[in-house]
Amino acid sequence: MKVTGVELRTIKAPLVSPFRTSFGTETVREALLVRVVTDEAEGWGECGAGTAPQYSSQYTHAAADVLSRFLVPALAGVADLDAHQVAPALAGFKGHRMAKAALETAVLDADLRARGVPLAHALGAVRDRVPCGVSVGITESIPALLDAVAGYLDAGYLRIKLKIEPGWDIEPVRAVRERFGDIPLQVDANAAYRRGDARHLARLDPFALLMLEQPLAEDDLLGHAELAKRITTPICLDESIVSARAAADALVLGACHVVNIKPGRVGGYLEARRIHDVCAAHGVPVWCGGMLETGLGRAANVALAALPGFVLPGDTSASDRYYRTDITAPFHLVDGHLAVPTGPGLGVTPVPEILDEVTDSTTWVPVP
Repeated sequence: MKVTGVELRTIKAPLVSPFRTSFGTETVREALLVRVVTDEAEGWGECGAGTAPQYSSQYTHAAADVLSRFLVPALAGVADLDAHQVAPALAGFKGHRMAKAALETAVLDADLRARGVPLAHALGAVRDRVPCGVSVGITESIPALLDAVAGYLDAGYLRIKLKIEPGWDIEPVRAVRERFGDIPLQVDANAAYRRGDARHLARLDPFALLMLEQPLAEDDLLGHAELAKRITTPICLDESIVSARAAADALVLGACHVVNIKPGRVGGYLEARRIHDVCAAHGVPVWCGGMLETGLGRAANVALAALPGFVLPGDTSASDRYYRTDITAPFHLVDGHLAVPTGPGLGVTPVPEILDEVTDSTTWVPVP
């Protein structure tokens, strides 16, 4: 393919309810969408970066800037471009994995659409639907948390994940266990704890959690390895896993028992598949995390989650978990599962009038 230009579109889509984690609260999802135009087809990608550099150092406007200044122009020198050539073309620029992932995804989508191949098939999916869990943010009270969990269980979600932080951990977990019994339950700290909190985190062990996700800082693999020796709850890593090499290092060190694969965090769906393969070779289960994606990112995540190593329900929730009106045809939960898109590429495209309603700005970057 020959890329003729790339549209960078910033949208602001209101969330159904505020989503609070240990690093902040979101009421509106500000997302950067990437549309690649080629001589054969168009393709879409969604950047996972948030409004502020809190989950990671990346944020929406920085992603738009690095794409327009450096990443998109770097494609100009690539003849007969396909998705596998994107990462090498961008390798000279440090970091910015979420921006790189969005661009690679858009190129991959265009390539697959031109060839009539679904993303799930290209990645090696083995299922036509995937089991879904839901991430429950920090609430203003335990009764509010219990009401939220009850609603998600009634909706059919197969796994509940609770966001935790110091001061909101043991008692919320205890309350959920006492109210709902032996449901699949896990917690996510988003790096809110420190090595000295090991004794406190061990108090989660009696609750038979599926996992404790990212308790320590993203660069503290040794701390996670030491913590894993002191608690019985399996440790899952999220922010620490930025590549297949990082995943391999974490597994060798014993820093985790489970890996959360977020394609944006690792630089794209091709690297995400490599991480899946590394974990499968070590017998380590993986699941697909979420970044409050619209239908574009959700479609790609569902395709990824259909690979054989994704044996745990991920955060691939239905559209109405986050948005009253998604920018694509909505994803609906059926018996706790989402259907894997079967159309070429991502299998979905934005609905033009809905996309226009939430668009905040657009920039066209020509590729000579």
